[in-house]
Amino acid sequence: MKTLFEEIKASIKNNYNQDRSFWRPVLPWGGVFTIKAGRKAVSCTPLYVEIRLKNTCTIDGFLMLLYVILNENENFPRELSLHLGREFVDCFLYLMDTYSFTTVKLLWIWDKMEKQQYKSEVHKASLIIDLFGNEHDNFTKNLENLMSTIQESYCSNWRCPTRVQEDQQRTININPPQEIPHGNLIRLAVDELFCSRIELCAELGCGGLREFSQRVFCHGAPPFVVLNMQHWKSEDLAYVPYYLDLSDHKYLLEGATLFNKEEHHYSAAFQIDGHWMHYDGLRNVNLILLNKPPEFLLLSSLVYIRATEK
Repeated sequence: MKTLFEEIKASIKNNYNQDRSFWRPVLPWGGVFTIKAGRKAVSCTPLYVEIRLKNTCTIDGFLMLLYVILNENENFPRELSLHLGREFVDCFLYLMDTYSFTTVKLLWIWDKMEKQQYKSEVHKASLIIDLFGNEHDNFTKNLENLMSTIQESYCSNWRCPTRVQEDQQRTININPPQEIPHGNLIRLAVDELFCSRIELCAELGCGGLREFSQRVFCHGAPPFVVLNMQHWKSEDLAYVPYYLDLSDHKYLLEGATLFNKEEHHYSAAFQIDGHWMHYDGLRNVNLILLNKPPEFLLLSSLVYIRATEK
């Protein structure tokens, strides 16, 4: 029996121009999980017999990307197991490959999210879980310490009250440059976050020079990174780099999540074997092979995978 990933790759290879869509819906928006209560089931108050999921686009695109990433490199499942747990990774892959899409969403909600990150209520005989919100809150922040980085800095002024500082971040937030220089804006912004530099100390009345070391990953270079791009304007995204150098490691563009402000809806794009696909769980035909790389004007995040060392 072929895995879902093998089915998708086969559809890319055997596609015809008149039909560039995958043969069945993948990770459709929302979901209903029916609770099968046997004779020995213990009743609970309030009683519900099904779980209904709403506004799941805040995790759907990233779950699709995570599945593709885990299949891109035979070592990635083992590496990600160190952060997400072996049982989670194995269960996640099994549920995706058996098309148990509602269950895989519940796996993420109950295993990785905090209760306060989503709304839930019992309506009649249904437990309704609503994931309306921000995808970075619902997914990226729940990746444990996968992308944790640290940067140290030292001030040249011995009297500086905060001469030695450490800046630790759990996610990678890329802020647009305050001044628009010439060149690749995204790469410049990434370099500003990760590269060593010297600038005037910001402490009031200090006057010293603060030297920042290179930002490094706390737990080694992760298999993939998510760059939070939600504060960027579309006019600053004319060029998206296909590779980045992060902490002495090369990362290749694997995909992106896109945000439609009018619909308050997230979708995703990713590539397999150099072919770009667009995923939108809200559409009936929700996985489509693209003729060319997507435009990243509605960008919410960029996802890069670590290049294989040769």
